[in-house]
Amino acid sequence: MILKLIWRNLWRNSRRTLITMASIAFAVLFAIIMKSFQNGVFNNLIKNVVGYYSGYVQIHQKGYWDEQVLDNCFALDNSLIKKLKQNPQINVIVPRLETFVLISKGNSTKGCMLVGTDAVKENELTQLKNKIIKGAYFQNREEVVILAEGLAKRINASVNDTIVLFGQGYHGVMAAGKFKIKGIVHLASPQMNDAFVYLPLSATQYYLSAENRLTSLSLGIDNPERMNAIVQNLQPSIGKNYEVMPWQEMMPEISNHIKADGFSFYIFSGILYLIIGFGLFGTILMMTVERMYEFGMLIAIGMKKSKLKMILLGETFLITLLGVVLGILLSMPSVIYLQEKPIRFSGEIAKAYEQFGFEALFPAEFDLRIFFTQSLIVLFMATLIGLYPLWFVSSLNPVNAMKK
Repeated sequence: MILKLIWRNLWRNSRRTLITMASIAFAVLFAIIMKSFQNGVFNNLIKNVVGYYSGYVQIHQKGYWDEQVLDNCFALDNSLIKKLKQNPQINVIVPRLETFVLISKGNSTKGCMLVGTDAVKENELTQLKNKIIKGAYFQNREEVVILAEGLAKRINASVNDTIVLFGQGYHGVMAAGKFKIKGIVHLASPQMNDAFVYLPLSATQYYLSAENRLTSLSLGIDNPERMNAIVQNLQPSIGKNYEVMPWQEMMPEISNHIKADGFSFYIFSGILYLIIGFGLFGTILMMTVERMYEFGMLIAIGMKKSKLKMILLGETFLITLLGVVLGILLSMPSVIYLQEKPIRFSGEIAKAYEQFGFEALFPAEFDLRIFFTQSLIVLFMATLIGLYPLWFVSSLNPVNAMKK
C-alpha cells in the first residue's frame, strides 16, 4: 500500500518529478563523463609511453639506469630467460640493445635512439607492425631499418633510401654502417616519433660489436594492476646482478604528472559534487515547500508523522534511483562515442602538449566500475539531501501549514 502511494505521489505532479529526475540524471552524466575522461587520458598516456615502447617492467644490468651507456650492457643468459618464462604472469620478453647514435642522409645529420630488437617479440609487445605507415615490417635476419615518421621527415628520408649510422660501439670501438630503410612507423609519443630507429637485434649487435649482449629485457605482463607484486617476486629470483624496474621508476615525471592530475581531479570532483549538491537541495527544497499544505492536511486528518516520513523517504529514494538509472542510460552512449572518437586538439594546444612529450588526444574510457562508483556517490548525496523533508515534517505545525 505504501509503495503504491509513493508511486502515485511521484506522478501526481509529473513536472516536478521529471525536473528532479533530470537534475539527478545530469549530475550522474557529468560525474561519469568527467571520471571516464580522466581514466582515458591517463591510460592513453601510459599506453603511448609504456605500452608503445618500454613495457611495464624492464630488467637491466645493475647500475645501467643510473649510467645508460653501452658498456653497462649484459650478456644474454639462458638461465635468466628460463626463470622469466616460469612466471605465468609474464606473457612476452623482448630483448633490446639500445644506444644513441647519429643518423645521416645526404647533408642531414641528426641524433637518434637506435633500438636493436627482436622483430617478432617487439611486435607482440608494442604492435609495431600495425604502426607502419609506409613500406613494410622487417625480419630478424635482415639488415634494414625502420624509421620513426618524425625522424624521417627531419632528414628527408623515405622508404628504400639508404642512411648511415655513426656511433660508439661496445668498449669504445667505432661503429658505422649503411642500412636501407624498409619502413616508416608512426609513434604516438612525439619525442619517440622524432628520434627512434629500429634495427633487428642480431644486426645491431654486429654493428655495435656487442655480440650476444643486451641493454634491457622489456616484459609484457597480463595484468598491469599486479605489476608491483611481479617486480617484488622477480628481484630475489633473478639475483643481485640485475635491476628490475617498473615503468613508474623509469619515468617518474609521467608518474608524478598522473598523481598531480589525479589530485586536481579530486578538487574538480569536489567542486562538481558541491554544485550537484546545491542543485539537488534546491530541487528538494522547492518540492517540499510546494507540498506544505499537503503535509499539514495529512497530519491533521490523522496520519502519523513517522509514516509520512517513511513515504517521503521512499519518494526521495525512488526518484533518486530513477534519476541515477536515467543518468547511466544517457552517459553510456556518450562515453562509448568519446572512446571510439576521442577529442583531438590541433594547433597551438597540440604543440604545447607535444613539448611535454604527450599526444594531444583525449579519449574516454568505458569502465563499468566508473558507472557504479559515480552513480553510488550521487545516489548517496541525493538520499542524504532527501533527509531534509523528514526534518521539515518533524517540526511541521499542521494548522500553520494549511494557512499558507
